Amino acid sequence: MPTEPETDYDPTLGNKFIFVTGGVMSGLGKGITAASTGRLLANAGFDVTAVKIDPYLNVDAGTMNPYQHGEVYVLKDGGEVDLDLGNYERFLDVDMTSDHNVTTGKVYQNVIEKERSGDYLGKTVQIIPHITDDIKRRIREAADGNDVCIVEVGGTIGDIEGMPYLEALRQFAHEESEDDILFVHVTLVPYSKNGEQKTKPTQHSVKELRSIGLQPDVLVGRSTDKLDAKTKEKIALFCDVPTKAVFSNPDVDDIYHVPLMVEEEGLDEYVMDQLGLYSRALPKRERDNSWRELVTREQTGEIDVALVGKYGLEDAYISIHESLKHAGLEAGVKVNAEWVHSEDLVDGHDGELDGMDAIVVPGGFGSRGTEGKIEAVRYARENDVPYLGLCLGFQMAVVEYARNVLGHEDANSAEIDPDTSYPVIDILPEQYEVEDMGGTMRLGAHETNIAEGTLANRVYGATSCTERHRHRYEVNPEYIEELEDAGLVFSGRSNNRMEIVELPDHPYFLGTQFHPEFRSRPGRASPPFVGLVEAVVGEDEASDSEEVEA
Repeated sequence: MPTEPETDYDPTLGNKFIFVTGGVMSGLGKGITAASTGRLLANAGFDVTAVKIDPYLNVDAGTMNPYQHGEVYVLKDGGEVDLDLGNYERFLDVDMTSDHNVTTGKVYQNVIEKERSGDYLGKTVQIIPHITDDIKRRIREAADGNDVCIVEVGGTIGDIEGMPYLEALRQFAHEESEDDILFVHVTLVPYSKNGEQKTKPTQHSVKELRSIGLQPDVLVGRSTDKLDAKTKEKIALFCDVPTKAVFSNPDVDDIYHVPLMVEEEGLDEYVMDQLGLYSRALPKRERDNSWRELVTREQTGEIDVALVGKYGLEDAYISIHESLKHAGLEAGVKVNAEWVHSEDLVDGHDGELDGMDAIVVPGGFGSRGTEGKIEAVRYARENDVPYLGLCLGFQMAVVEYARNVLGHEDANSAEIDPDTSYPVIDILPEQYEVEDMGGTMRLGAHETNIAEGTLANRVYGATSCTERHRHRYEVNPEYIEELEDAGLVFSGRSNNRMEIVELPDHPYFLGTQFHPEFRSRPGRASPPFVGLVEAVVGEDEASDSEEVEA
Protein backbone atom coordinates (compact mmCIF):
# COMPACT_ATOMS: atom_id res chain seq x y z
CA MET A 1 0.00 0.00 0.00
CA PRO A 2 1.41 3.47 -0.89
CA THR A 3 2.53 5.62 2.01
CA GLU A 4 0.69 8.74 3.06
CA PRO A 5 1.62 11.60 0.68
CA GLU A 6 3.83 14.33 2.11
CA THR A 7 3.20 16.88 -0.62
CA ASP A 8 0.40 19.41 -0.67
CA TYR A 9 -2.65 18.73 -2.83
CA ASP A 10 -2.07 19.76 -6.43
CA PRO A 11 -5.25 20.08 -8.52
CA THR A 12 -3.44 20.69 -11.82
CA LEU A 13 -3.85 17.37 -13.62
CA GLY A 14 -4.35 16.18 -17.15
CA ASN A 15 -7.20 13.80 -17.95
CA LYS A 16 -6.94 10.32 -16.46
CA PHE A 17 -9.19 7.58 -17.82
CA ILE A 18 -10.58 4.49 -16.11
CA PHE A 19 -12.23 2.09 -18.55
CA VAL A 20 -14.62 -0.36 -16.93
CA THR A 21 -15.70 -3.52 -18.74
CA GLY A 22 -17.76 -6.49 -17.59
CA GLY A 23 -17.61 -10.21 -18.21
CA VAL A 24 -19.63 -13.41 -17.94
CA MET A 25 -23.06 -11.79 -17.55
CA SER A 26 -24.78 -8.42 -17.59
CA GLY A 27 -26.26 -6.84 -14.49
CA LEU A 28 -23.23 -7.64 -12.33
CA GLY A 29 -23.02 -4.13 -10.98
CA LYS A 30 -20.05 -2.77 -12.87
CA GLY A 31 -21.79 0.60 -12.98
CA ILE A 32 -22.10 0.71 -9.18
CA THR A 33 -18.49 -0.49 -8.85
CA ALA A 34 -17.36 2.29 -11.17
CA ALA A 35 -19.53 4.91 -9.46
CA SER A 36 -18.25 3.84 -6.05
CA THR A 37 -14.64 4.17 -7.17
CA GLY A 38 -15.46 7.60 -8.55
CA ARG A 39 -17.06 8.61 -5.24
CA LEU A 40 -13.86 7.74 -3.38
CA LEU A 41 -11.70 9.62 -5.88
CA ALA A 42 -13.98 12.64 -5.44
CA ASN A 43 -13.59 12.30 -1.66
CA ALA A 44 -9.83 12.48 -2.23
CA GLY A 45 -10.19 15.87 -3.91
CA PHE A 46 -10.39 15.04 -7.61
CA ASP A 47 -12.94 16.28 -10.13
CA VAL A 48 -14.54 13.10 -11.47
CA THR A 49 -16.96 12.59 -14.32
CA ALA A 50 -18.29 9.52 -16.11
CA VAL A 51 -19.30 8.27 -19.54
CA LYS A 52 -21.70 5.39 -20.14
CA ILE A 53 -21.32 3.55 -23.45
CA ASP A 54 -24.47 1.76 -24.61
CA PRO A 55 -23.84 -0.40 -27.69
CA TYR A 56 -27.48 -0.47 -28.82
CA LEU A 57 -28.56 1.11 -32.11
CA ASN A 58 -31.06 3.46 -30.46
CA VAL A 59 -29.92 7.05 -30.58
CA ASP A 60 -31.03 7.40 -26.96
CA ALA A 61 -33.08 5.53 -24.37
CA GLY A 62 -36.21 7.65 -24.85
CA THR A 63 -38.27 5.15 -26.84
CA MET A 64 -37.30 2.08 -24.82
CA ASN A 65 -39.80 0.05 -22.80
CA PRO A 66 -39.05 0.12 -19.06
CA TYR A 67 -39.85 -3.60 -18.94
CA GLN A 68 -36.80 -4.32 -21.08
CA HIS A 69 -34.36 -1.61 -20.10
CA GLY A 70 -35.49 -0.11 -16.82
CA GLU A 71 -36.00 3.56 -16.13
CA VAL A 72 -35.38 6.23 -18.73
CA TYR A 73 -33.31 8.80 -16.85
CA VAL A 74 -33.50 12.46 -17.88
CA LEU A 75 -30.54 14.84 -17.71
CA LYS A 76 -30.63 18.60 -17.27
CA ASP A 77 -30.19 19.24 -21.02
CA GLY A 78 -33.09 16.93 -21.82
CA GLY A 79 -31.01 13.89 -22.71
CA GLU A 80 -32.96 10.65 -22.26
CA VAL A 81 -30.35 8.17 -21.13
CA ASP A 82 -29.57 4.85 -19.48
CA LEU A 83 -30.37 4.55 -15.79
CA ASP A 84 -26.65 4.10 -15.00
CA LEU A 85 -26.24 7.83 -15.61
CA GLY A 86 -28.60 8.33 -12.68
CA ASN A 87 -26.31 6.28 -10.46
CA TYR A 88 -23.32 8.33 -11.59
CA GLU A 89 -25.10 11.59 -10.84
CA ARG A 90 -26.20 10.36 -7.42
CA PHE A 91 -22.82 8.91 -6.40
CA LEU A 92 -20.67 11.72 -7.79
CA ASP A 93 -23.19 14.52 -7.04
CA VAL A 94 -22.67 16.09 -10.46
CA ASP A 95 -24.99 17.13 -13.27
CA MET A 96 -24.20 15.46 -16.58
CA THR A 97 -25.34 16.08 -20.14
CA SER A 98 -26.32 13.83 -23.01
CA ASP A 99 -22.68 13.96 -24.17
CA HIS A 100 -21.92 11.60 -21.30
CA ASN A 101 -24.01 8.82 -22.88
CA VAL A 102 -22.48 7.35 -26.03
CA THR A 103 -24.72 5.07 -28.08
CA THR A 104 -24.15 3.26 -31.35
CA GLY A 105 -27.11 5.15 -32.78
CA LYS A 106 -25.48 8.51 -32.02
CA VAL A 107 -22.11 7.45 -33.40
CA TYR A 108 -23.38 5.96 -36.66
CA GLN A 109 -25.87 8.77 -37.20
CA ASN A 110 -23.11 11.36 -36.93
CA VAL A 111 -20.70 9.48 -39.20
CA ILE A 112 -23.35 8.83 -41.84
CA GLU A 113 -24.46 12.48 -41.80
CA LYS A 114 -20.85 13.56 -42.30
CA GLU A 115 -20.47 11.09 -45.16
CA ARG A 116 -23.63 12.40 -46.82
CA SER A 117 -22.40 15.98 -46.56
CA GLY A 118 -19.06 15.08 -48.12
CA ASP A 119 -16.89 15.59 -45.05
CA TYR A 120 -14.81 12.50 -45.82
CA LEU A 121 -13.93 13.74 -49.33
CA GLY A 122 -14.59 10.53 -51.20
CA LYS A 123 -12.91 8.18 -48.74
CA THR A 124 -14.40 4.77 -48.02
CA VAL A 125 -16.17 5.15 -44.68
CA GLN A 126 -15.37 2.22 -42.38
CA ILE A 127 -15.59 1.05 -38.77
CA ILE A 128 -11.87 1.78 -38.52
CA PRO A 129 -11.00 4.61 -38.45
CA HIS A 130 -14.23 6.60 -38.82
CA ILE A 131 -16.47 4.93 -36.23
CA THR A 132 -13.66 4.39 -33.73
CA ASP A 133 -12.42 7.96 -34.18
CA ASP A 134 -15.89 9.31 -33.40
CA ILE A 135 -16.06 7.16 -30.26
CA LYS A 136 -12.69 8.41 -29.02
CA ARG A 137 -13.65 12.02 -29.76
CA ARG A 138 -16.81 11.71 -27.70
CA ILE A 139 -14.95 10.26 -24.73
CA ARG A 140 -12.28 12.97 -24.77
CA GLU A 141 -14.83 15.77 -25.08
CA ALA A 142 -16.90 14.44 -22.17
CA ALA A 143 -13.74 14.15 -20.04
CA ASP A 144 -12.53 17.68 -20.74
CA GLY A 145 -12.14 19.83 -17.63
CA ASN A 146 -12.05 16.92 -15.18
CA ASP A 147 -9.21 15.13 -13.45
CA VAL A 148 -10.62 11.64 -13.92
CA CYS A 149 -13.15 10.25 -16.38
CA ILE A 150 -14.64 6.82 -15.71
CA VAL A 151 -15.90 5.15 -18.89
CA GLU A 152 -18.26 2.20 -18.47
CA VAL A 153 -18.74 -0.04 -21.49
CA GLY A 154 -22.23 -1.55 -21.42
CA GLY A 155 -22.86 -5.21 -22.11
CA THR A 156 -20.30 -7.97 -21.70
CA ILE A 157 -17.05 -8.89 -23.39
CA GLY A 158 -17.77 -10.90 -26.51
CA ASP A 159 -20.99 -9.12 -27.46
CA ILE A 160 -20.81 -8.32 -31.17
CA GLU A 161 -22.40 -4.90 -30.55
CA GLY A 162 -19.52 -3.86 -28.32
CA MET A 163 -16.64 -4.74 -30.62
CA PRO A 164 -16.15 -1.27 -32.18
CA TYR A 165 -15.97 0.26 -28.69
CA LEU A 166 -13.35 -2.19 -27.47
CA GLU A 167 -11.31 -1.52 -30.59
CA ALA A 168 -11.63 2.21 -29.92
CA LEU A 169 -10.36 1.64 -26.38
CA ARG A 170 -7.42 -0.38 -27.72
CA GLN A 171 -6.53 2.54 -29.96
CA PHE A 172 -7.07 4.96 -27.08
CA ALA A 173 -4.53 3.08 -24.98
CA HIS A 174 -2.06 3.20 -27.87
CA GLU A 175 -2.47 6.96 -28.27
CA GLU A 176 -2.36 8.01 -24.60
CA SER A 177 0.35 7.64 -21.98
CA GLU A 178 0.07 4.33 -20.11
CA ASP A 179 0.14 6.29 -16.85
CA ASP A 180 -3.10 8.02 -17.85
CA ILE A 181 -5.21 4.92 -18.51
CA LEU A 182 -6.42 2.07 -16.34
CA PHE A 183 -8.52 -0.91 -17.44
CA VAL A 184 -10.83 -2.36 -14.79
CA HIS A 185 -12.66 -5.61 -15.52
CA VAL A 186 -15.63 -6.66 -13.37
CA THR A 187 -16.49 -10.32 -13.51
CA LEU A 188 -18.57 -12.99 -11.79
CA VAL A 189 -17.05 -15.39 -9.26
CA PRO A 190 -19.77 -17.98 -8.56
CA TYR A 191 -19.82 -20.79 -6.04
CA SER A 192 -19.80 -24.50 -6.86
CA LYS A 193 -22.14 -26.91 -5.10
CA ASN A 194 -19.45 -27.69 -2.54
CA GLY A 195 -19.02 -24.00 -1.69
CA GLU A 196 -15.83 -23.36 -3.65
CA GLN A 197 -15.34 -19.99 -5.37
CA LYS A 198 -14.89 -20.74 -9.07
CA THR A 199 -12.44 -18.69 -11.16
CA LYS A 200 -12.98 -20.29 -14.57
CA PRO A 201 -15.66 -17.77 -15.71
CA THR A 202 -13.23 -14.96 -14.89
CA GLN A 203 -10.40 -16.70 -16.73
CA HIS A 204 -12.47 -17.13 -19.88
CA SER A 205 -13.73 -13.55 -19.72
CA VAL A 206 -10.21 -12.17 -19.44
CA LYS A 207 -9.04 -14.48 -22.23
CA GLU A 208 -11.73 -12.99 -24.46
CA LEU A 209 -10.68 -9.49 -23.47
CA ARG A 210 -7.00 -10.19 -24.18
CA SER A 211 -7.84 -11.66 -27.58
CA ILE A 212 -9.15 -8.23 -28.52
CA GLY A 213 -5.87 -6.63 -27.48
CA LEU A 214 -6.86 -5.37 -24.03
CA GLN A 215 -5.10 -6.44 -20.86
CA PRO A 216 -6.97 -5.57 -17.65
CA ASP A 217 -4.96 -3.76 -14.99
CA VAL A 218 -7.49 -4.41 -12.22
CA LEU A 219 -9.92 -7.26 -11.70
CA VAL A 220 -12.99 -6.91 -9.47
CA GLY A 221 -14.72 -10.12 -8.49
CA ARG A 222 -18.47 -9.93 -7.88
CA SER A 223 -19.49 -12.64 -5.50
CA THR A 224 -21.83 -13.30 -2.62
CA ASP A 225 -18.93 -12.99 -0.17
CA LYS A 226 -15.42 -11.58 -0.24
CA LEU A 227 -12.92 -13.45 -2.38
CA ASP A 228 -10.72 -15.91 -0.53
CA ALA A 229 -6.98 -15.26 -0.59
CA LYS A 230 -6.41 -18.39 -2.67
CA THR A 231 -9.12 -17.28 -5.11
CA LYS A 232 -7.38 -13.95 -5.61
CA GLU A 233 -4.04 -15.69 -6.14
CA LYS A 234 -5.51 -18.07 -8.71
CA ILE A 235 -7.21 -15.25 -10.62
CA ALA A 236 -3.96 -13.25 -10.59
CA LEU A 237 -1.94 -16.21 -11.88
CA PHE A 238 -4.23 -17.15 -14.75
CA CYS A 239 -5.18 -13.57 -15.74
CA ASP A 240 -1.65 -12.14 -15.59
CA VAL A 241 -2.20 -9.39 -13.01
CA PRO A 242 -0.60 -8.86 -9.60
CA THR A 243 -2.48 -10.42 -6.71
CA LYS A 244 -2.81 -6.95 -5.19
CA ALA A 245 -4.74 -5.91 -8.33
CA VAL A 246 -7.56 -8.41 -7.62
CA PHE A 247 -10.36 -7.01 -5.48
CA SER A 248 -13.58 -8.25 -3.94
CA ASN A 249 -16.96 -6.60 -4.37
CA PRO A 250 -19.34 -8.81 -2.39
CA ASP A 251 -23.09 -8.36 -2.03
CA VAL A 252 -24.19 -5.65 0.41
CA ASP A 253 -27.58 -4.70 1.80
CA ASP A 254 -27.50 -1.22 0.28
CA ILE A 255 -25.71 -0.01 -2.86
CA TYR A 256 -24.61 3.09 -0.95
CA HIS A 257 -22.39 0.82 1.14
CA VAL A 258 -20.41 -0.29 -1.93
CA PRO A 259 -18.01 2.69 -1.69
CA LEU A 260 -17.28 1.65 1.89
CA MET A 261 -16.63 -1.92 0.75
CA VAL A 262 -14.25 -1.04 -2.10
CA GLU A 263 -12.51 1.44 0.19
CA GLU A 264 -12.00 -1.35 2.71
CA GLU A 265 -10.53 -3.46 -0.09
CA GLY A 266 -8.15 -0.62 -1.02
CA LEU A 267 -9.36 -0.34 -4.62
CA ASP A 268 -9.30 3.46 -4.62
CA GLU A 269 -5.75 3.61 -3.23
CA TYR A 270 -4.51 1.15 -5.85
CA VAL A 271 -6.21 3.07 -8.66
CA MET A 272 -4.68 6.36 -7.52
CA ASP A 273 -1.24 4.77 -7.26
CA GLN A 274 -1.45 3.24 -10.75
CA LEU A 275 -2.59 6.52 -12.32
CA GLY A 276 0.03 8.60 -10.54
CA LEU A 277 -2.62 10.40 -8.50
CA TYR A 278 -1.81 9.25 -5.01
CA SER A 279 0.83 11.89 -4.25
CA ARG A 280 -1.62 14.58 -5.38
CA ALA A 281 -4.61 13.35 -3.39
CA LEU A 282 -5.82 15.04 -0.24
CA PRO A 283 -4.25 13.48 2.86
CA LYS A 284 -6.63 10.90 4.37
CA ARG A 285 -7.36 13.07 7.38
CA GLU A 286 -8.61 15.84 5.09
CA ARG A 287 -10.75 13.75 2.75
CA ASP A 288 -14.50 14.18 2.56
CA ASN A 289 -16.06 11.68 4.97
CA SER A 290 -19.66 12.88 4.61
CA TRP A 291 -20.71 9.89 2.48
CA ARG A 292 -19.75 7.38 5.18
CA GLU A 293 -21.39 9.48 7.88
CA LEU A 294 -24.59 9.74 5.84
CA VAL A 295 -25.07 6.12 4.78
CA THR A 296 -24.20 4.71 8.22
CA ARG A 297 -26.44 7.16 10.06
CA GLU A 298 -28.78 5.51 12.55
CA GLN A 299 -32.38 5.33 11.40
CA THR A 300 -35.03 5.09 14.09
CA GLY A 301 -38.34 3.70 12.96
CA GLU A 302 -39.73 2.66 9.60
CA ILE A 303 -42.48 3.87 7.28
CA ASP A 304 -44.24 2.06 4.43
CA VAL A 305 -44.81 3.92 1.18
CA ALA A 306 -46.99 2.44 -1.56
CA LEU A 307 -45.46 2.92 -5.01
CA VAL A 308 -48.41 2.54 -7.36
CA GLY A 309 -47.20 1.79 -10.87
CA LYS A 310 -47.74 -0.55 -13.79
CA TYR A 311 -44.22 -1.73 -14.59
CA GLY A 312 -43.48 -4.76 -12.41
CA LEU A 313 -39.75 -4.05 -12.37
CA GLU A 314 -37.89 -2.17 -9.68
CA ASP A 315 -35.41 -0.70 -12.18
CA ALA A 316 -38.34 1.05 -13.90
CA TYR A 317 -38.69 3.28 -10.83
CA ILE A 318 -35.12 3.23 -9.51
CA SER A 319 -34.82 7.03 -9.12
CA ILE A 320 -38.04 7.11 -7.07
CA HIS A 321 -36.80 4.28 -4.86
CA GLU A 322 -33.53 6.14 -4.32
CA SER A 323 -35.28 9.47 -3.68
CA LEU A 324 -37.41 7.88 -0.96
CA LYS A 325 -34.21 6.42 0.51
CA HIS A 326 -32.52 9.86 0.43
CA ALA A 327 -35.51 11.43 2.19
CA GLY A 328 -35.41 8.68 4.79
CA LEU A 329 -31.72 9.30 5.43
CA GLU A 330 -32.47 12.99 5.97
CA ALA A 331 -35.44 12.30 8.26
CA GLY A 332 -33.67 9.50 10.14
CA VAL A 333 -36.17 6.76 9.24
CA LYS A 334 -36.07 3.72 7.01
CA VAL A 335 -38.45 4.00 4.08
CA ASN A 336 -39.90 0.75 2.74
CA ALA A 337 -41.15 1.24 -0.81
CA GLU A 338 -43.93 -1.31 -1.29
CA TRP A 339 -44.84 -2.17 -4.88
CA VAL A 340 -48.58 -1.98 -5.64
CA HIS A 341 -49.71 -2.86 -9.17
CA SER A 342 -52.04 -0.15 -10.41
CA GLU A 343 -54.06 -2.62 -12.50
CA ASP A 344 -55.20 -4.27 -9.27
CA LEU A 345 -56.68 -1.03 -7.89
CA VAL A 346 -59.94 -0.87 -9.82
CA ASP A 347 -63.63 -0.93 -8.91
CA GLY A 348 -62.98 -0.05 -5.29
CA HIS A 349 -60.37 -2.76 -4.72
CA ASP A 350 -57.99 -0.56 -2.76
CA GLY A 351 -57.30 -2.95 0.13
CA GLU A 352 -53.62 -3.12 -0.83
CA LEU A 353 -53.35 0.52 0.25
CA ASP A 354 -54.70 -0.13 3.75
CA GLY A 355 -52.03 0.44 6.35
CA MET A 356 -49.71 2.35 4.03
CA ASP A 357 -48.21 5.48 5.53
CA ALA A 358 -47.99 7.32 2.20
CA ILE A 359 -48.71 6.84 -1.50
CA VAL A 360 -46.57 7.74 -4.51
CA VAL A 361 -47.95 7.56 -8.07
CA PRO A 362 -45.09 7.77 -10.58
CA GLY A 363 -44.99 8.73 -14.25
CA GLY A 364 -45.77 6.52 -17.21
CA PHE A 365 -47.26 6.44 -20.67
CA GLY A 366 -50.34 4.84 -22.22
CA SER A 367 -53.74 3.96 -20.82
CA ARG A 368 -52.94 0.67 -19.07
CA GLY A 369 -53.09 0.98 -15.31
CA THR A 370 -54.31 4.58 -15.24
CA GLU A 371 -57.70 3.79 -13.68
CA GLY A 372 -55.87 2.14 -10.78
CA LYS A 373 -53.69 5.21 -10.37
CA ILE A 374 -56.80 7.40 -10.24
CA GLU A 375 -58.20 5.07 -7.58
CA ALA A 376 -54.98 5.47 -5.57
CA VAL A 377 -55.33 9.26 -5.76
CA ARG A 378 -58.93 9.06 -4.55
CA TYR A 379 -57.93 6.82 -1.66
CA ALA A 380 -55.17 9.22 -0.58
CA ARG A 381 -57.40 12.29 -0.88
CA GLU A 382 -60.38 10.86 0.97
CA ASN A 383 -58.41 9.10 3.71
CA ASP A 384 -55.88 11.89 4.41
CA VAL A 385 -52.95 9.68 3.41
CA PRO A 386 -49.86 11.72 2.42
CA TYR A 387 -49.64 11.69 -1.38
CA LEU A 388 -47.01 12.54 -3.97
CA GLY A 389 -47.86 12.40 -7.68
CA LEU A 390 -45.11 12.60 -10.28
CA CYS A 391 -45.81 13.62 -13.90
CA LEU A 392 -48.64 11.20 -14.77
CA GLY A 393 -49.35 11.00 -11.03
CA PHE A 394 -49.82 14.79 -11.10
CA GLN A 395 -52.15 14.55 -14.10
CA MET A 396 -54.20 11.70 -12.60
CA ALA A 397 -54.66 13.78 -9.43
CA VAL A 398 -56.27 16.49 -11.56
CA VAL A 399 -58.42 13.94 -13.40
CA GLU A 400 -59.55 12.36 -10.10
CA TYR A 401 -60.55 15.76 -8.71
CA ALA A 402 -62.49 16.62 -11.84
CA ARG A 403 -64.35 13.31 -11.66
CA ASN A 404 -65.06 12.89 -7.97
CA VAL A 405 -65.27 16.48 -6.72
CA LEU A 406 -66.54 18.41 -9.75
CA GLY A 407 -68.69 15.50 -10.87
CA HIS A 408 -67.40 15.20 -14.44
CA GLU A 409 -67.50 11.41 -14.65
CA ASP A 410 -66.02 11.41 -18.16
CA ALA A 411 -63.02 13.57 -17.20
CA ASN A 412 -59.77 12.15 -18.48
CA SER A 413 -56.52 12.83 -20.25
CA ALA A 414 -56.72 13.12 -24.02
CA GLU A 415 -53.73 10.77 -24.13
CA ILE A 416 -55.78 8.04 -22.48
CA ASP A 417 -59.20 8.79 -23.99
CA PRO A 418 -59.07 11.02 -27.09
CA ASP A 419 -62.89 11.11 -27.16
CA THR A 420 -63.44 12.34 -23.60
CA SER A 421 -65.93 15.18 -23.27
CA TYR A 422 -63.86 16.72 -20.47
CA PRO A 423 -60.18 16.64 -21.53
CA VAL A 424 -58.80 18.13 -18.34
CA ILE A 425 -55.35 16.97 -19.52
CA ASP A 426 -54.49 17.72 -23.14
CA ILE A 427 -51.51 17.64 -25.46
CA LEU A 428 -49.00 20.47 -25.36
CA PRO A 429 -49.68 22.99 -28.17
CA GLU A 430 -46.19 22.57 -29.63
CA GLN A 431 -46.76 18.81 -29.90
CA TYR A 432 -49.61 19.02 -32.44
CA GLU A 433 -47.40 18.67 -35.51
CA VAL A 434 -44.75 16.40 -34.00
CA GLU A 435 -44.33 13.12 -35.86
CA ASP A 436 -41.05 11.68 -34.57
CA MET A 437 -41.32 10.01 -31.18
CA GLY A 438 -37.69 10.17 -30.08
CA GLY A 439 -36.41 13.27 -28.29
CA THR A 440 -39.50 15.38 -29.05
CA MET A 441 -41.21 15.67 -25.65
CA ARG A 442 -40.87 18.61 -23.31
CA LEU A 443 -37.55 17.54 -21.83
CA GLY A 444 -34.91 18.69 -19.37
CA ALA A 445 -34.63 21.40 -16.76
CA HIS A 446 -37.24 24.18 -16.64
CA GLU A 447 -37.89 26.76 -13.95
CA THR A 448 -41.18 26.83 -12.04
CA ASN A 449 -42.52 29.84 -10.15
CA ILE A 450 -44.03 28.93 -6.77
CA ALA A 451 -46.79 30.90 -5.04
CA GLU A 452 -45.97 32.17 -1.56
CA GLY A 453 -47.75 30.67 1.42
CA THR A 454 -48.38 27.35 -0.28
CA LEU A 455 -47.28 23.83 0.61
CA ALA A 456 -44.88 23.87 -2.34
CA ASN A 457 -43.40 27.12 -1.03
CA ARG A 458 -42.77 25.52 2.36
CA VAL A 459 -41.41 22.32 0.83
CA TYR A 460 -38.91 24.08 -1.42
CA GLY A 461 -38.26 26.99 0.93
CA ALA A 462 -38.27 29.27 -2.11
CA THR A 463 -40.52 30.94 -4.65
CA SER A 464 -39.03 29.02 -7.57
CA CYS A 465 -37.44 25.69 -8.39
CA THR A 466 -35.73 24.14 -11.39
CA GLU A 467 -36.60 20.52 -12.10
CA ARG A 468 -36.43 18.10 -15.02
CA HIS A 469 -39.38 17.32 -17.28
CA ARG A 470 -40.46 14.53 -19.62
CA HIS A 471 -44.02 14.84 -20.95
CA ARG A 472 -46.23 15.62 -23.94
CA TYR A 473 -49.47 16.48 -22.08
CA GLU A 474 -50.38 19.17 -19.57
CA VAL A 475 -53.34 20.55 -17.64
CA ASN A 476 -55.84 22.01 -20.10
CA PRO A 477 -56.04 25.80 -19.46
CA GLU A 478 -59.77 25.78 -20.23
CA TYR A 479 -60.55 24.00 -16.96
CA ILE A 480 -58.13 25.64 -14.54
CA GLU A 481 -60.56 28.26 -13.21
CA GLU A 482 -63.27 25.69 -12.51
CA LEU A 483 -60.81 23.37 -10.76
CA GLU A 484 -59.41 26.16 -8.59
CA ASP A 485 -62.88 27.44 -7.69
CA ALA A 486 -63.59 23.94 -6.38
CA GLY A 487 -60.56 24.03 -4.06
CA LEU A 488 -57.68 22.61 -6.08
CA VAL A 489 -54.57 24.81 -5.89
CA PHE A 490 -52.03 25.13 -8.69
CA SER A 491 -49.16 26.46 -6.62
CA GLY A 492 -46.44 26.15 -9.27
CA ARG A 493 -46.58 27.58 -12.77
CA SER A 494 -44.26 28.10 -15.72
CA ASN A 495 -45.35 30.34 -18.60
CA ASN A 496 -49.01 29.69 -17.78
CA ARG A 497 -48.36 25.96 -17.54
CA MET A 498 -49.48 24.20 -14.39
CA GLU A 499 -46.46 22.58 -12.74
CA ILE A 500 -47.49 21.86 -9.13
CA VAL A 501 -50.88 20.99 -7.68
CA GLU A 502 -51.86 20.67 -4.01
CA LEU A 503 -54.80 20.40 -1.65
CA PRO A 504 -54.75 22.86 1.28
CA ASP A 505 -56.85 20.85 3.77
CA HIS A 506 -54.81 17.67 3.63
CA PRO A 507 -51.83 16.37 5.65
CA TYR A 508 -49.71 16.29 2.48
CA PHE A 509 -51.09 16.24 -1.04
CA LEU A 510 -48.65 17.35 -3.75
CA GLY A 511 -48.37 16.62 -7.46
CA THR A 512 -45.61 17.77 -9.80
CA GLN A 513 -45.66 17.82 -13.58
CA PHE A 514 -41.88 17.52 -13.44
CA HIS A 515 -39.75 14.65 -12.12
CA PRO A 516 -38.04 15.79 -8.89
CA GLU A 517 -36.58 12.29 -8.42
CA PHE A 518 -33.98 13.00 -11.12
CA ARG A 519 -32.25 15.65 -8.99
CA SER A 520 -32.32 13.84 -5.66
CA ARG A 521 -28.96 12.91 -4.14
CA PRO A 522 -27.73 11.26 -0.95
CA GLY A 523 -27.21 14.21 1.36
CA ARG A 524 -29.29 16.48 -0.88
CA ALA A 525 -32.68 14.81 -0.95
CA SER A 526 -35.47 16.05 -3.22
CA PRO A 527 -37.76 18.51 -1.35
CA PRO A 528 -41.09 16.90 -2.39
CA PHE A 529 -39.86 13.51 -1.13
CA VAL A 530 -38.54 15.00 2.09
CA GLY A 531 -41.90 16.71 2.61
CA LEU A 532 -43.73 13.43 2.06
CA VAL A 533 -41.60 11.52 4.57
CA GLU A 534 -41.68 14.33 7.13
CA ALA A 535 -45.47 14.50 6.84
CA VAL A 536 -45.64 10.82 7.83
CA VAL A 537 -43.08 11.17 10.61
CA GLY A 538 -44.86 14.26 11.91
CA GLU A 539 -48.19 12.41 11.99
CA ASP A 540 -46.60 9.49 13.86
CA GLU A 541 -45.02 11.81 16.42
CA ALA A 542 -48.32 13.65 16.92
CA SER A 543 -50.11 10.34 17.38
CA ASP A 544 -47.53 9.17 19.93
CA SER A 545 -47.88 12.45 21.79
CA GLU A 546 -51.66 12.10 21.95
CA GLU A 547 -51.31 8.57 23.34
CA VAL A 548 -48.93 9.78 26.05
CA GLU A 549 -51.28 12.60 27.05
CA ALA A 550 -54.22 10.19 27.18
